[in-house]
Amino acid sequence: MLLLRRSRPAPGSLAHRTAIVLRWPIGLALVTWQYMWRTTPIHRSESAGDDHDRPPPLPPDVLDDDLQPAEHGVGPMFHRRYSVRVEGAQQQPAEVIAALAGDPNCAAPREVAVFEKTRGEPGAMSVGDEFLIRMPGPWDGPVRVVDRTDTSFRLATLRGHLEAGQIEFRCRPKKDTLVIAIEAWARSGDRLSHLLYSRLRLAKEIQLNLWVETCLRLAAGTGGRARGGVQVRTRRLPAPADG
Repeated sequence: MLLLRRSRPAPGSLAHRTAIVLRWPIGLALVTWQYMWRTTPIHRSESAGDDHDRPPPLPPDVLDDDLQPAEHGVGPMFHRRYSVRVEGAQQQPAEVIAALAGDPNCAAPREVAVFEKTRGEPGAMSVGDEFLIRMPGPWDGPVRVVDRTDTSFRLATLRGHLEAGQIEFRCRPKKDTLVIAIEAWARSGDRLSHLLYSRLRLAKEIQLNLWVETCLRLAAGTGGRARGGVQVRTRRLPAPADG
């Protein structure tokens, strides 16, 4: 098996990284413009969470000191689910997830997030693989694959990520449609990101645009069309007494 460099920052020349950074102002402006003029409706709801909104347990074989689980984060925990129903899809759920797992950049808007693989075999995804997500601002987002099935995969954040928690991408059949969903369980990774996310809400809106656009691009990639818009459900758990 071919293993890529594991060290962080992720591989990539200075010129490559500079090109990504220089795209951010234009990219953020473009994504904001798309968000303002998007014709697909976005249905948002927010409510109080409970113990059922806590993240799935992490498998013991992926645990080490590099992980940044939700309990190591700052502020409240947010359980979010972005989902879209697709009718007329020409792909099966396993095909949708295989394409995304092989190259997350095929659906994520590169103006906002660029996935670079730092550990694992190119073009595939297995438990233990790692990626560095280049994002606007002073953070890169290192993540590790902690679960992989034919129709889903789940990532956990590593030290230095904007957030502390997990995110899952999945596709399931539902009657005569497909449901594509991105589900996240996370707290802010540090106090600065907590300020930008929970107080100023800047990072929250960037994140919403990122995953809504990813859902819509995945839907379009199936050869079908989104029905009923994108559902964005947020459930919030208060911060523990110690943080």
